[in-house]
Amino acid sequence: MIVATPLKIAVITVSDTRTEETDKSGKVLIDNLLGSGHLLHSKIIVKDDVYDLRAIVSAHIANPEVNVVLTTGGTGFTSRDNTQKALQILFDLHVEGFGELFRQLSFEEVGNSTVQSRVFAGLANGTIVFCLPGSPGACQTGWNKIIMDQLDSDHKPCNFVDKLSLG
Repeated sequence: MIVATPLKIAVITVSDTRTEETDKSGKVLIDNLLGSGHLLHSKIIVKDDVYDLRAIVSAHIANPEVNVVLTTGGTGFTSRDNTQKALQILFDLHVEGFGELFRQLSFEEVGNSTVQSRVFAGLANGTIVFCLPGSPGACQTGWNKIIMDQLDSDHKPCNFVDKLSLG
């Protein structure tokens, strides 16, 4: 499926250990967004530090060339899982249904372990931010079953494209 309105998407992997060579989750997201006809704005790996992550995502949100930010990693329950703490404060609106739907869909794949997934999404400055777990399977699920359609301007009855700053 190729989208009618290509969006510029930044992919940010949150990890203390991943490198470009070992970042399978970032690769899954990039392959999927390019395969859908979107454009890759940038790809970054950032340590799971609240302030580093917040600064990088803030810069992307402020950049009119970025329509979407996809993060992978840092959504679990360890002391180094800081994505939620770092980013939720930046949102103008929280997309409550994203986490709920993701966990429902993920239950089919990983059972009740999905309760440990703190995935979330929000809108900030006309940019949609989706925060996914750090596993390639979870990124594939999130893209295929939710994000892909929500970033397609032709998806009915609604999608996020008309809520984005497309300047």
